[in-house]
Amino acid sequence: MRIGNLYGPDATFLGVPAADPDDRPQWAGAAAVIIGAPFDGGTSHRSGCRFGPQAIRTTDYLPHDGMRPSLALGVDPLVELGVVDLGDVEMPSGDTERSLAALEARVTAVAAAGVIPVILGGDHTIALPDVTGLARHVGWGRVSVIHFDAHADTGNTQMGSLYGHGTPMRRLIESGACRGDRFLQIGLRGYWPEPETLDWMAGQGMRSFEMSEIVSRGLDAVLDEALATAVDDCDAVFLSVDVDVVDPGSAPGTGTPEPGGLSSRQLLDAVRRIAMGTPLGGIDVVEVSPPYDHAEITAYLANRVVLEALGGVAWRAKSLRGEATRNPLDPLLKGR
Repeated sequence: MRIGNLYGPDATFLGVPAADPDDRPQWAGAAAVIIGAPFDGGTSHRSGCRFGPQAIRTTDYLPHDGMRPSLALGVDPLVELGVVDLGDVEMPSGDTERSLAALEARVTAVAAAGVIPVILGGDHTIALPDVTGLARHVGWGRVSVIHFDAHADTGNTQMGSLYGHGTPMRRLIESGACRGDRFLQIGLRGYWPEPETLDWMAGQGMRSFEMSEIVSRGLDAVLDEALATAVDDCDAVFLSVDVDVVDPGSAPGTGTPEPGGLSSRQLLDAVRRIAMGTPLGGIDVVEVSPPYDHAEITAYLANRVVLEALGGVAWRAKSLRGEATRNPLDPLLKGR
């Protein structure tokens, strides 16, 4: 049953059609669907990202008409991918395991239909059911993860719990849903994790590109390496974007802001390139906390992250059919 938006009036992502998740013929013909995951029971500092899905869906200055033609790519991903919105998953913040199980079931059903789930968070705890749901369809260990974040989210426990926004990446690797050596993290910085957790990450073969390395080598070189690894011996890529990867001057509406991150432009270009160059099987955009946002800056950014990812997916589909044209104004397309 479609419940619409759990917090606030029902609205779809930029006006795309609504669909009932339990009525598969309504959405099985889509190439991608929107799923809201309004859960912030895993936050360790500032909460409020349960309101993130609503903000990501509705924040725009353009009509909510279900159309968004991309200037850079010459595609309209919402139209060409037949995107529909399945509404929110019921995720009470006081019942973490029930909430995560419900989301995993929804993502698994969507992925099994050959449709890309685009999950709007919510805090980063949801990455555990998101990637697990895709892995149940693609195959255990056959999904690589490209993870944009200021934080590694590889803690063993969080305040005594196995589940929280600081632990999902460890749970995913421990379960076997994805391989540590196909787990790429981009944008890490700050003062966590501690040496013990870093040692665990190294033992799993995880590759973490800290901001200091991105500044030294350049983001393009980092993406070259990350993409080559992500598509090696894996059948699908899951893209997980925590908005705190961006400097809080450009994304203040988040629970654990860490100064010194990527610019909005860098993140959008990177997401577009990843979607154009890899077989994306799923996407989540998390940690948008509207109570701490200013002038909807962070919500606008998250909305555009979704659009850039979907634009890249639509462009890649046309390219594989031999229909896409290269845009000489976009340097990301030159020579690729």
